Amino acid sequence: MLRQYELVERVKAYDPDADEAMLNRAYVYTVQKHGSQKRASGDPYFSHPVEVAGLMTDLKLDQETIATALLHDTVEDTLATIDDIEENFGPEVARLVDGVTKLSKIDAMPEDDRAAENLRKFLLAMSEDIRVLLVKLADRLHNMRTLHFIKSPEKRQRIARETMDIYAPLAERVGMYEYMREMQMLAFEQLEPEAFNLITDRLADIRKQDGGQVDAIAFAMKQALAGAGLAVEVSGREKHPFSIWRKMAERHVSFEQITDIMAFRVICEDEADCYRAMGILHTTWQFIPGKFKDYLSTPKNNGYKSLHTSLIYENSMRVEVQIRTRDMHRTNEFGLAAHWAYKQGDRPDGQVGWLRDLIEIVDASHDSEELLEHTRMAIYQDRIFAFTPKGALFQLPKGSSPVDFAFAVHTDLGAQTVGAKINGRHMPLRTPLSNGDVVEIIKAKKAEPQLAWLGFVVTGKARAAIRRSVRLKERAEVAELGRKLFDDIAVRLPARIGKKATKDAVKRLEMADEEALMYAIGAAKIDDREVMEALVPGCTAAFDTQEDWPTQEKTISIRGLTAGVGFALAKCCHPVPGDRIVGLRKSGEGVEVHTIDCIELATGIDTDWLDLSWGKRSHGATGRMRVTLYDRPGTLAEMAVLFAQNHANVMTLEQVQHDKPFQMYEVGLDVKDLAHLTRILSALRASDAVAQAERI
Repeated sequence: MLRQYELVERVKAYDPDADEAMLNRAYVYTVQKHGSQKRASGDPYFSHPVEVAGLMTDLKLDQETIATALLHDTVEDTLATIDDIEENFGPEVARLVDGVTKLSKIDAMPEDDRAAENLRKFLLAMSEDIRVLLVKLADRLHNMRTLHFIKSPEKRQRIARETMDIYAPLAERVGMYEYMREMQMLAFEQLEPEAFNLITDRLADIRKQDGGQVDAIAFAMKQALAGAGLAVEVSGREKHPFSIWRKMAERHVSFEQITDIMAFRVICEDEADCYRAMGILHTTWQFIPGKFKDYLSTPKNNGYKSLHTSLIYENSMRVEVQIRTRDMHRTNEFGLAAHWAYKQGDRPDGQVGWLRDLIEIVDASHDSEELLEHTRMAIYQDRIFAFTPKGALFQLPKGSSPVDFAFAVHTDLGAQTVGAKINGRHMPLRTPLSNGDVVEIIKAKKAEPQLAWLGFVVTGKARAAIRRSVRLKERAEVAELGRKLFDDIAVRLPARIGKKATKDAVKRLEMADEEALMYAIGAAKIDDREVMEALVPGCTAAFDTQEDWPTQEKTISIRGLTAGVGFALAKCCHPVPGDRIVGLRKSGEGVEVHTIDCIELATGIDTDWLDLSWGKRSHGATGRMRVTLYDRPGTLAEMAVLFAQNHANVMTLEQVQHDKPFQMYEVGLDVKDLAHLTRILSALRASDAVAQAERI
């Protein structure tokens, strides 16, 4: 553990003007506050913040960051408060400490909720000052180094999984590859101990048997480059165990089948020498097509710059080579911290962009599960590059679609997307993008994100925005249905009611507001009798609220058709009155009526499109839905009861899947209109018998 004077000397070595008195106060403060607290290793607890501060001095960070590292656990684990920190060390340090500190009130939350709330606060603080992230990453790295002292295997696994899913990818996204690799290695050891031991043992055997082969290859490369007049440094190493294990998993191969275990790094004087070195290596040894990547002309979002290539060395041995300058190397290993970008206010636009995306995800996510899912999507690696027609570059995860691209450009553009051109050709929205594609988004002001997009989008930003829009739209539709039902209920009351009666009813039913009441009525979360009683207490004593559903024949009329032209409701999307609809007219055939978001419309069918709408008296159609029930006795009967209670006649019922603990059914229901179908879906989703219910 660093002693007080050693820590101060480290800071003064790169920042002679640092406030020595404040650093000394922060060191003494953390020692006093943590007092006799012990870590799982048996060491004094204050040894942890001191070591975190030491990691910050390795990155040559400013005095406020060093003080924050020393104090980052005092508010969480001692009686100190943020006000105390501000009084003793100033508002800037207090703000940084608050950003790193976990919320004390979340200790009683379920595990996922607690992790999500930690992440939510952390991301918001990080967006304001990147130093919060740097301290948090150092904090997590030191905790991982001492993780083996924790006795509980379950706790070790949980911390390791959180590190692998959140903190290692975050380190990668800010270019701190040294931190990322060590976190991955330590987490891998806990999560997959057998695989870790197997790979490390194999690597040890290779080192014993290679007879200095890594050094020999590095020397041969240096000689080849020196012969061409290039002064370079060449170093070689084996890839770390987690990297090898990930390749084994991705390629579905054994350790023996991994041919590129060795990696070499060439450090050049300038960027021009990097390209010269690559050319010399490619002419000296055969390079592997498809393995060359130029991150000099197109750096990664985190500022990473390097040339990557793979060569076939003697005896058919494959080796990876990275070529970069010395400045690039420091940036690549320590990312944002190497640039002091937080201090100079000139963070690369890519950094600002993905931080902004993360904050949008925080705002849009509905619950802890969504937040963790979307954030993992946003910070994982494996990217492709795509361009706007004007040449703006966007990096996206592999498998991204034009919809992902649109949301990456701007959330509003994603929401208004109706089509896309890829390299000048109209293509379906679900088309996966490739490296170098030029993507033009076709938009419409009144367009809205479609639920079907969730079937192919891969970015966390897109999924969060789509889900939020669909939820808001569904809630608004259900609330509107609730208002109509509320009016029907009011008519049956023994007296006319006004706004005061409605406000009183909201209070009696303990609803947040009138909108929440309407939503509860529309979603069948509250029955008519309860609403009537809340509006006019005592009115239901002798009142029969049983309704008789009026029997009506199906009447379908479509506006926008030429007189005498026949039409049919499409079997792919099963439109019902209330849906937004369009017509497809094929030569020599009638018109097929589709919902506006039908997947068939995105397949590029060569037909005429007709703008259609429902006639005023249209009612009655077959609505299709897919319902997933829990596989236990009585759930099918509960579903049938819900259909009966909502006056829906079952036309078809087919079990399409039965995998414990679930069974899935596709159901065709005779419904009046979209509002009727929406209410049935809401009732299903509220049932304990139903795991999932969605319209087909």
